Amino acid sequence: MPRLLPEPTPETRHYWDGCQAGELRLQRCVDCAHTYFPPRPFCPKCASRKVEVYKASGKATLYSYVINHRPRPDVSDKPHAIAVVELAEGPRMMTNIVECPQTPEALVLDMPLQVTFEKQSDEITLPFFKPAGV
Repeated sequence: MPRLLPEPTPETRHYWDGCQAGELRLQRCVDCAHTYFPPRPFCPKCASRKVEVYKASGKATLYSYVINHRPRPDVSDKPHAIAVVELAEGPRMMTNIVECPQTPEALVLDMPLQVTFEKQSDEITLPFFKPAGV
């Protein structure tokens, strides 16, 4: 069973194009300077439609996680971390933690992370996060 993949929309196209290019792209409000995720055509803080897309640093910290022990035929039959990371730019996003043991001893809250990308199809590349320096 293949992994279920998102379908880009006109509002999210810049984000998915960035992932394919190896860039984590965020949006920032021109009027109030609020950076946000997920993508949308207006600022969730002030409702302005004057928004810009920019390349984020790709740095984050582990905010929260749960280790899923139930097998998933589209991902893995091994335990895997479903996480929320806090990006250096402020927004939080849901992701998976990769390239480290999927144990509470290895997944320490506030640990520094770095984005990494994995191509899933010709159209979709997904961002995951790994411990910084790995």
